[in-house]
Amino acid sequence: MPEVRDHDHGAPAEERDHIDLLLDDDLRAFRRDVRAFLRGAVPEETRNRIDRGYAATKSEIADFLAKLSARGWTAPAWPVEYGGTGWTQLQRMVFSSELARNAVPGIPPFGVSMIGPVLYTFGTQAQKDTYLPGILSGKDFWCQGFSEPGSGSDLASLRTRAEDRGDHYLLNGQKIWTSKAHYADRIFLLARTDEAPRKQGGISMFVLDMDTPGITVKPIIAIDMNHSLNEVFFEDVKVPVDGLVGERGKGWNYAKFLLGNERTGITNVGRCRRQVERLKRLARADLTPGVDLSKDGAFLRDLARVEADLTALEITEIRILSQGKNGPSAMTGPSVLKLASAQIQQTLAELIVSTLGLYAAGRGAGFVDAFDDIGDLPSDFVDGALNEYLFGRSVSIYGGTNQIQRDILARSALETRP
Repeated sequence: MPEVRDHDHGAPAEERDHIDLLLDDDLRAFRRDVRAFLRGAVPEETRNRIDRGYAATKSEIADFLAKLSARGWTAPAWPVEYGGTGWTQLQRMVFSSELARNAVPGIPPFGVSMIGPVLYTFGTQAQKDTYLPGILSGKDFWCQGFSEPGSGSDLASLRTRAEDRGDHYLLNGQKIWTSKAHYADRIFLLARTDEAPRKQGGISMFVLDMDTPGITVKPIIAIDMNHSLNEVFFEDVKVPVDGLVGERGKGWNYAKFLLGNERTGITNVGRCRRQVERLKRLARADLTPGVDLSKDGAFLRDLARVEADLTALEITEIRILSQGKNGPSAMTGPSVLKLASAQIQQTLAELIVSTLGLYAAGRGAGFVDAFDDIGDLPSDFVDGALNEYLFGRSVSIYGGTNQIQRDILARSALETRP
């Protein structure tokens, strides 16, 4: 019977990565440079806490972004003229994987991956000059105001309205599930400005400061007992005319452009690799006397399956990125990646919690400090496992539900069928 094996965490990652066989010498050298920088940029204490499943604080994220900005690495995918790196898509994939693999605070997506590309593609020069520098430096934190009560998957049915008052728009309505709104400096949002035959018409996109009078933020405590999500209320909020992004009534087009960027950055392969290593350590721990999971056939089967799926996902991501934006998978690739990634992330969280059993319930989600050290593992090794499992249920919802992704794939298949 085969046994669980992993590698010494002090060994070079190339000795552990299945995917390294697909990288050339230049990409391997690039990966080593990125890894060395990341490990020196973040205190070990912070990386250990993130590795246990806890979110980085705003100050930790800001400190990390400042170091990335000094290196010119905050927005690798942006055009060079706006502060991008000029890296290839494969370099960007390696960089993203290393961010997750090394348990660093990461780059918040709302500024760099979402509104930033919208602004430099469709925004005015004044908007570029006003907002892009703060995104690149990490000084400005953004949040996304899209979903509303009753308008989540059916986003085009949104009811928040922005009435044109000549020198400003008067904004009224509500957004929900707004991540990080409680500490964001700015928000980009969709609001209805005009009536149109199709519900997707008449929607416009705006940007504004979160300290604008009339904005109220209320916390939503999620099932993992953490505060990341919020409700945001707008009551007679005056939005300057120059807060309109692009053309009035074209907000739906900009939202589709933005959400395409969101789905391409959602695979989390590097983070999943960390989870696999955690699972292997748990299998060798003395969780239950007389039970050695590292030699258990059913456990090894599940572990092998998820590792194979993860490697397949990483290879698929490389293939899609190698094709470029105009490749045959340009339209469907993001949906394929998001579907596969969501399933793998949830499967890993389930396996970890199942392996921990009562230990996860005892230490997760802020419950009682029920157990001391577990076998050869310190007690804080399992901190956050239940939190990750509970919040992980949302990965098949945000950025477009699994059902929506399957619908996109089905429609594409039917349209291209001979």
